[in-house]
Amino acid sequence: MKEGIMYTGVPSDKELAACPGRPSRERMEKGRVAVIECVQEIPCNPCEAACRFHAIHVGEQITALPRLDEEACTGCGLCVAACPGLAITIVDMAYSDTEAAVDFPFEYIPLPKPGMKVEAVNRRGEVVCAGRIVSIKKPAAYANTAVVSVAVPKEAADEVRSIKRLEREAK
Repeated sequence: MKEGIMYTGVPSDKELAACPGRPSRERMEKGRVAVIECVQEIPCNPCEAACRFHAIHVGEQITALPRLDEEACTGCGLCVAACPGLAITIVDMAYSDTEAAVDFPFEYIPLPKPGMKVEAVNRRGEVVCAGRIVSIKKPAAYANTAVVSVAVPKEAADEVRSIKRLEREAK
């Protein structure tokens, strides 16, 4: 069976391991940091333009994979909403003693509400664990893309990348 983004739409473990946008475990444990899981060499650089701290570098070759300067990254999250491929999350392993926070783009309705219990899912949309919505950000700078933050057990932070879509209320 063939794996990887070209065959399944989901990056393989090998592709993720080679991704220059992923921070070290040590950096994730210090607090909020971007996790860039862009594995396709396509013409794209909105993440680089969105980063006020110059922590994301694509360079002159616009098809280069984005590289993360993990020490320059503040985890502000502007890159999350700017990425048209939905390939960036913010991970905060220092959120609490037992939980990590994962921020991700969410382009569905209805939006969850802070405090709501949800099912956290992996890159394939498979349920990983229970989570709790921490916040929903939707400032004008995010161009109508909501960024949702979910608290999950620390051991799930490397795998959780979104939440299961919520049911729409009947009219």
